Amino acid sequence: MLAQRMRALLACLCVLPPAVGLAADLLPVEDFAKHAQLSLPRLSPDGQYLALRVDDDSGQHSLVVYKISDMSAPVSMLKMPKYELPASFYWVSPTRLVIMKGQKFGSLDRPVLTGEIIATDMNGKHQDYLYGYQGGGSRGGTRNHDEGYAEYDSRPEPANNHFYMTTHAWNGDRESSLYDVDATANKRLLIGNIGVPEMDFMVGADGKAHFAYGVNDDYKYVVYHREANGWAQENTAQMGRSFVPLDFTPDHQRIYAAYAAGGGPTALIEEDENGGNRKLLAKDDASSIGGIEWTALPHRPFATVPATGLPKVSYIDPNMDDAKLHMALGLKFPGESVHFINYSEDGGQLLFQVSSDRDPGTYYLIDTHRYKVSKLFDAAPWIDPAKMAERRPLHFKAGNGTELEAILTFPKGAPETNLPMVLLPHGGPIGVQDDWYYDDQAQFLANRGYLVLQVNFRGSSGRGTDFIKAGYRQWGTGIQQDLIDGVKWAIAEKYADPKRICVFGASFGGYSAMMAVIRAPGMFQCAVGYAGIYDMAMRYTKGDTQESELGRNALRVEMGDDPAELAANSPDKLADQINVPVFLIHGEDDQRAPFAQAKAMRAALDAAHKPYEWMSKPGEGHGFYDEKNNIELYTRLQAFLEKYIGKGA
Repeated sequence: MLAQRMRALLACLCVLPPAVGLAADLLPVEDFAKHAQLSLPRLSPDGQYLALRVDDDSGQHSLVVYKISDMSAPVSMLKMPKYELPASFYWVSPTRLVIMKGQKFGSLDRPVLTGEIIATDMNGKHQDYLYGYQGGGSRGGTRNHDEGYAEYDSRPEPANNHFYMTTHAWNGDRESSLYDVDATANKRLLIGNIGVPEMDFMVGADGKAHFAYGVNDDYKYVVYHREANGWAQENTAQMGRSFVPLDFTPDHQRIYAAYAAGGGPTALIEEDENGGNRKLLAKDDASSIGGIEWTALPHRPFATVPATGLPKVSYIDPNMDDAKLHMALGLKFPGESVHFINYSEDGGQLLFQVSSDRDPGTYYLIDTHRYKVSKLFDAAPWIDPAKMAERRPLHFKAGNGTELEAILTFPKGAPETNLPMVLLPHGGPIGVQDDWYYDDQAQFLANRGYLVLQVNFRGSSGRGTDFIKAGYRQWGTGIQQDLIDGVKWAIAEKYADPKRICVFGASFGGYSAMMAVIRAPGMFQCAVGYAGIYDMAMRYTKGDTQESELGRNALRVEMGDDPAELAANSPDKLADQINVPVFLIHGEDDQRAPFAQAKAMRAALDAAHKPYEWMSKPGEGHGFYDEKNNIELYTRLQAFLEKYIGKGA
């Protein structure tokens, strides 16, 4: 019967493969300057409603709820104040949602959680302030303002209006606590506490905290297990150098975890709660496990994809019904990655996404009883995947012998040889990576005829802790050498024209744009820094990282704090060594890389009598959000590239 239903699914889904063209259309700049307005869809436990985030053209963010049977108009809309957004949200019953508030001051920003949690009915009524420094909420008037910040942890299954909330105190106690919260009555019950800051918890079916884990104030990853007499810190020699508990097995006797015995790529394992009888479920020798696909209740992992390279699916048990459904959908969306977002609690409705290197994402709902598929929305409906460029993960050997991943985005329809090229370093740099999926900057540059090179240099995520730590205190040295080695490889493979290469990056990528031309004189013809860091010592005095002890400790470990070393790796102290045209772009209200960084770089270029172009915008943060500013940015970037490395292929 299941096989017959699968054949019916394959028959009813009519999805055409992307059209193949000989050459790319020159698309409007506006297509790449827009931001996706719909994101983070979540299906309600009864499968009747869809909650999602909506970002309008002015940068206002809202939580919107639709009834799936009528998507023509929303049931409710909760608008957030400017710069605030529903960073994440969760259904705790078929009618009630819990929201973690966040702030975002630019398009490059990751939302920063404010530590506040609010709740609302799906119809917009009975809104409550559950945790935060602003007050106790409409039904928590007897509670004082909370001196700390909170995060949603998980919720009981099935949904019963309760959820588990982790809190971190601001006072001298420096502790982490776990509460069972009634999201309707606005009441909380302490169910776990540990005298270590910044910990997350994993809750068992008994409603108690079984694990506490995270990065402590000393910037060391630690794991604790709840024993009869209190918390016991796990021995990393026994647990492995990487261990993150993920969930309990359906019988609640064992756990699923991400694990690595040494510092290499993490695998997915199943084991007893005390660490015994370990069973390997999935691994990739070259990459950590990235995405995990989960079944409907009771949750079990049925497939994984690697964190690097192409997202090739590995099925843990290909005979599971969820695995067969995933395979069938994969066949009907060739060239796309299929991701199960969440099921209704009865398993009858499934929300899933398809996306690729050319498709920013399309969302569907499938009735798993009748295998009827309904398209809900496109993340960026103005993007035609058939007109986008291929992104191809490849590998090369760096000068120190390490094999690195490079992602090349090829101009559509152009010969794959002797192309003008833009090196596009990613931000971070620690624990961040480029991947195969759609990238608007890479696609814009490829559409203009430029080959785009992205390198997952040392320090990037996706390959385990040793590879991440290899980037510590290597910001201006080893990381830049990895990027330079990537350019040398692209030239040696005859992908790139050695006389037409520019570097363009944002955030840490902006730092790299300046440092790469300093470290490799004569290799690049121009450099573009966007929202960049240019004075390393300034990170300790200005910007988001200097506000917390953990942030400062992270800087000391990852970047270093020796004044001479910082100066020797700061572009504004080395401006006299920059001998290519420079273009600096920055938001004047940037909170992550303050505007003072760009002004310091500009002053250094002035003092060294180096030419540069300049673009700054008031009201913009870490990356431009306003569409007209983005249009100007891309237009000027294109003109700058054409001036110094010629028109694209």
